[in-house]
Amino acid sequence: MKKNDVFEIEITGLGRDGEGIGHFEGQTFFINGALPGDTVRASVTKLKKTYGYARVLEIVQPSPDRVESVCPVSGRCGGCSLMNYSYIAQLRMKDALVEDDLVRIGGFDRAFIEKIKEPIIGMDDPLHYRNKAQIPVGERSDGKIVTGFYARHSHRIVEPDGKTGCMIGSPDNEEITHAVKSWMYENRINSYDETTGKGLVRHILIRHGVHTGQVMVCLVINGRSIPAADNLVDRLTVACPDITSICININKNKGNAILGERTECIWGEPTITDRVGDISFDISAKSFFQVNPVQMERLYSRALEYADLKGNENVYDLYSGIGTISLFLARKAGHVTGVEVVPDAVKDAVRNARLNGFSNTNFYTGRTEDVLPKLVAQGRPADVIVLDPPRKGAEKEVLDTILSVAPSKIVYVSCDPATLARDLKILCSGGLYELKKYTPVDQFPETMHIETCSLLVRK
Repeated sequence: MKKNDVFEIEITGLGRDGEGIGHFEGQTFFINGALPGDTVRASVTKLKKTYGYARVLEIVQPSPDRVESVCPVSGRCGGCSLMNYSYIAQLRMKDALVEDDLVRIGGFDRAFIEKIKEPIIGMDDPLHYRNKAQIPVGERSDGKIVTGFYARHSHRIVEPDGKTGCMIGSPDNEEITHAVKSWMYENRINSYDETTGKGLVRHILIRHGVHTGQVMVCLVINGRSIPAADNLVDRLTVACPDITSICININKNKGNAILGERTECIWGEPTITDRVGDISFDISAKSFFQVNPVQMERLYSRALEYADLKGNENVYDLYSGIGTISLFLARKAGHVTGVEVVPDAVKDAVRNARLNGFSNTNFYTGRTEDVLPKLVAQGRPADVIVLDPPRKGAEKEVLDTILSVAPSKIVYVSCDPATLARDLKILCSGGLYELKKYTPVDQFPETMHIETCSLLVRK
C-alpha cells in the first residue's frame, strides 16, 4: 500500500486517543472518527512498516453504537473524542479497557479479574459536568481573537459552536470568554503568540464551585499586569454575576505549561469554595480539584468504603493535594497524615482541614519516599495507605516504601489503567498483597479517560 490508497476496513477497537483501529492486509490502521463496529472507506495518510494512519472518506456501514453528536465541532475539537459513541458503549469500552490492562500489563488472570471487579460507575447525564476550563486564547491573521480548545495533536484553536458552547463545560463559560474578548478588543490587547513569545493573554482559566455557585476567572498572562483592569472586572461581573474571584496568573515562560508560579487576585477573593459531600474546600487557581464533582464524590466514597475504617486507624494519604481524600477519610479514621510534594497544595490542605474543624490530620511537604519512612519510624504506623498519583503512576521508590512499611490495606486511586496495572503488579508480585476488588469510575464522559479505585489487602 502507499499514501492516498483507498480501501474498505472494519473497525474492531479504539486507540488511547479515541481513534478507530482496524486491520487490513496484515497492517494495523488508526483512523480518526471511526468507531468499533463501523465499516468505512478510508484513505491512507501515513504508512509505517507494520501500521499506518488513514482518514474516513465514507461510513459504509455505521456501528450500532454510533449516535449523532450533540456538539457541532466535536469532529475537529480535541476535547472530546467519543461524542458520537453511545454512552452505554463508552462505559462498556472503558470497563474492558481496565480489565485488559490488568491482564496484559499487570499479569493477572482474566478469570480472576472478572471475579473481583465491581460494576463501572457511570453518570446519569454525561454532559456539562466539568467544573474547570482552561481556554487558550489566540489570534487569526485578520486580527480576530479566537478562544476554544485545541484540535487533536495540534495547537490550532477550534472555537465552540456559538449556540451550544462546549457540551461538557459550564454554559456560563461562553459569556465569560465573550466578556474577555470584548475587553481585549476595546483596549487593543493582543493574545500570546507561541512563535514570537509576544502578546499578553495566554489562557482563560474558569473554575466553578458547583455546590456553592461561586465562580473564579483567572487570566494567564505573558506579563506582570493587565491594562484597564476595572473595565475587565465590570465586563466579567455583568456577564456572570456569580463571579466572586478574578485573578491573573503570570507565566512568561515559553513552553506548554499553562500556569506560572505567581497568581494575584485583582478583585474579590483569592479562592472559591466548593463541597464534596458535607466537607468544604477552598480552591485557588492552581489547586488540583477533580473536574467532575458528581463522580468525585462517588469515587471518594468508594475509596472510603474500601478502606473500611473503624475509627482508630492511622491512615496515610499519599499525593494528598489540597486534602480532598484526606478529609473524606478523616471522618472515619483515628488520624490521617497527608504527604504532598507541592508546598502550595499542602498549605491549601492545612487551611481546608481548619475550615472543616478537623483536628486529626497533619500534612507534610516532601517526597513520599523521604517522608513516609521517617514518620513511621517516629512511632506512627501505617494501618491503611491511600494513594492517588498523577497519570504517570507512582514512582518505584514510593511503591518500595509502601511495601517496606506494610500497611494492612492499600487503596489505590488511579487515572490511568496502564500505570495502575504496572504498579499493582509490583505491589502484588512479592506475595505480600492480594488484589481484592476494584471499581472503574467514569470521571470523564465523552473521552477515553477512566478512573479506577482498587483495594489490596496484606496476606
